[in-house]
Order: sequence, then structure tokens, then C-alpha cells
Amino acid sequence: MSPARIPILTYHQIAEAPAKGAPYRSLYVAPAAFARQMGLLRLLGWRGLCMTALQPYLRGEKSGRVFGITFDDGYRNNLLHALPVLQKNGFSATCYAVSSLLGHTNSWDLALGIAQTPLMTADELRAWVAGAQEVGAHTRHHARLDRLSVADSQDEIGGSKTELEALLGAPISHFCYPYGSYGAVQVAQVQAAGFATATTTARGRACSASNLLELPRVPVLRSTTLPVLLLKLFSTYEDRK
Repeated sequence: MSPARIPILTYHQIAEAPAKGAPYRSLYVAPAAFARQMGLLRLLGWRGLCMTALQPYLRGEKSGRVFGITFDDGYRNNLLHALPVLQKNGFSATCYAVSSLLGHTNSWDLALGIAQTPLMTADELRAWVAGAQEVGAHTRHHARLDRLSVADSQDEIGGSKTELEALLGAPISHFCYPYGSYGAVQVAQVQAAGFATATTTARGRACSASNLLELPRVPVLRSTTLPVLLLKLFSTYEDRK
């Protein structure tokens, strides 16, 4: 029997999308749409889990109707719009924060003309954790790791863990490669830094045979309707991407 497939959902911003024609507006999921998605999955008997809670399933030690929930970058709108929905449904999620840019904006997107949106401050990130959610690391400056020197890549990976642990007073065990930009060197650095899992932008559902430091995920976009979401989660739709 093939290993059970476990979808790890990827979200970015939970907010109304900017005007038509704005770059990367696909990465916005409206608050009402997010609420419908989480509510439907709960009604179908599925549980949304942060990466720590998902680990036993990823290792094949447990089985059940579970899926992972991740948010990239640490936008304030995740706290404002996603947290209440997660709490209402009894779900947990991992938010990958850019440790040296807390309280700033997505400045890495400026050259692309993408609208600048507030990132959570240190206090807001603590509020996220106080709401029974989890924080993961997303480098110090949202770096394209495979374009950096070995030393700079190490600083971005290990430094993000150190900064977030000092801020939150708790271990940071999960990492996400910005842009999905990494190579064998970065995987080794993530392992050496002590991360338990790392997620990528590779599309597909994870399973117990997956490398825990190169986990695929399932993107949820502004255009993802409820029927398509169910296809993404419960069929081979994403596994063929």
C-alpha cells in the first residue's frame, strides 16, 4: 500500500486583493474565502495542523484526516483575519516569519511593484503564538539562498532561528525556503541549524517517504474555488504538477 498523502497548504496574505492588474494578486485570499475553506474542511472531518503537530503523520507514526496549514512571510493580516478563523475551527498553523523585518513590510517585493503590506511586529508575533499558533523561520531578510555565499546563506538560515528564539523564548523547529530557492548546501545548513522540517514551493502532497527538509506543499490562491481546493487536497491533482 502506498503511503498516505498529506497536503500542506500554503497561504500568503489573508486580505482583499488589490485592484485588477496588480502584480501577484493571486497570493491574496479574501478573509471570507479563507473562512469558508476552513469551515468546510472541519465539517468534512479534517483537522488543520501546524508543522509540529503534523510531524508524526509525516513520519508515518500516526494516520488520520489531517492537513498542514502554513503562512509565508508573517503578514499582519494573518493575525487579523486568519487567527480568529483558525481558533473557531480548532486548527493550528505555522507562520514563517522573516526575522529581521518584523514590523516592516515586504520590501523584497519592491522591485516587482508589489504593494507593500505590514508584517507582524514582535508583539503581534507573540500574540499569534498566544493564540495557540506556531512560528517558523523564513530567513532573516527573505533571501534567495542559492544566490548567496555559503557563509551568508548560513547567516540567513541560522540567524533567523536564533533571532526568533530570542524573541519568543521558545524553540523554532521549522523552516521555509524563500522563493523555493535552495540547493543541497542549504538543505545541509538547515539540518545543521537544528530544524526538524523545511517546506518548499514544489507542488504536491507530502507522505512518510518525503524528505522532511524538502517538503512539497499545496498552494491556495485567490482563484482557488472550494471544488478545486478539494481536488487539491484529496486527489492526485497537485501530485502531477
